[in-house]
Amino acid sequence: MKLLGIGSRINHTEFGKGVVTNVTSKHYWVTFIEGGLETLEIDDEFDVIEATEDDVDTVSFYEVEKSLRNILKKWSDVSEVISIADKWKGGKLILEPGDINLQGKELPIDTFFHKITMVRDRLRVMEQKINSSNLDEQDKIDLQQYITRSYGSLTSFNVLFKLKSQQFVGQRSK
Repeated sequence: MKLLGIGSRINHTEFGKGVVTNVTSKHYWVTFIEGGLETLEIDDEFDVIEATEDDVDTVSFYEVEKSLRNILKKWSDVSEVISIADKWKGGKLILEPGDINLQGKELPIDTFFHKITMVRDRLRVMEQKINSSNLDEQDKIDLQQYITRSYGSLTSFNVLFKLKSQQFVGQRSK
């Protein structure tokens, strides 16, 4: 079966006459004169009135965008949006030294939270680089354990995260 290109005209028993407006690996998007836009399986039954051919396989913008998002998530330090818990929004972190003669420091808690999530993102990138490296398996395991312990050291900051699924997780008891 030859794949129809965008602009091909078809006649469907249920929807009538239409034009292929998008092609994915599994579907044709067809705009029908009477029924508007419908999605048909590639192997659906219809008569081809006039076929146009594409020189290359056609994929939808959605599929390209989804693939790009997955690649960026896997291979870069671009990360998901992490939200601070509502009770901390607009708050500030106050550091007071033990010596009253020294000046304290105030920092917007959102800034501090951003720095914590950046540390986490960089640990994740390091983890991916270790996993894809040419190190032998024992070295990979050893380095992974250091990263896991680092996550464990950061669990004190989990109180700042809005979603439990985005919190730090250290080594779990078995």
